[in-house]
Amino acid sequence: MAKNETNLRKCILTGETLSRDRLIRFAVDPDGNVVPDVQGKLPGRGLWMRAEGDMIRTACAKGAFSAAARRSVVAPVDLADQAEANLRRRCLDLIGLAKRAGELVGGFEKVRAHLRKSDAGLLLAASDGGDDGRAKVRALAPSAPLVDLFDGAQLGGAVGRDRLVHAVVDQGKLAERLSMECGRLTGLVGGGGDQSQPMAQPMAGPMAG
Repeated sequence: MAKNETNLRKCILTGETLSRDRLIRFAVDPDGNVVPDVQGKLPGRGLWMRAEGDMIRTACAKGAFSAAARRSVVAPVDLADQAEANLRRRCLDLIGLAKRAGELVGGFEKVRAHLRKSDAGLLLAASDGGDDGRAKVRALAPSAPLVDLFDGAQLGGAVGRDRLVHAVVDQGKLAERLSMECGRLTGLVGGGGDQSQPMAQPMAGPMAG
């Protein structure tokens, strides 16, 4: 496979060839159950689907996973919900990792001060936060991707706080990865995030399956 094709996979429902940042990988466990593999690490042949909840539900209803696996497999009716939950945890884990790596600054005033001297890789805004505060932060980084897929308690829990409303992740590979994963999560939940701004490109490199 050519180097520029290593990031491409085919959706088992539509037949489209898409980059992995627009897809979710699924695998079949030893009991024949289809399970989400949002990090692409489970063994076996990958079954790739567009990162859209309705499409995953359609694939389950139409037996697309069995057809792609060339054998009878069990695709539970809540498979799309499982994928969303797993990817949501993955995103929150990455937010925590960014904090531990010193690449995340949280808190309204600290974020504004940080943005006045540093470029943002990604902005995080609690879904239950105020519009006024979000607009003031956005004005300081109008071109940065903004993610509002998590409420203040979820963001706070990811960084060891009770609640977090505003945060900025510095430019770099962590911000790129988080942006990509949040882009996939947006597709699964069917909304959320700041779609007026493009998500950052994912990190290059092959992924198993």
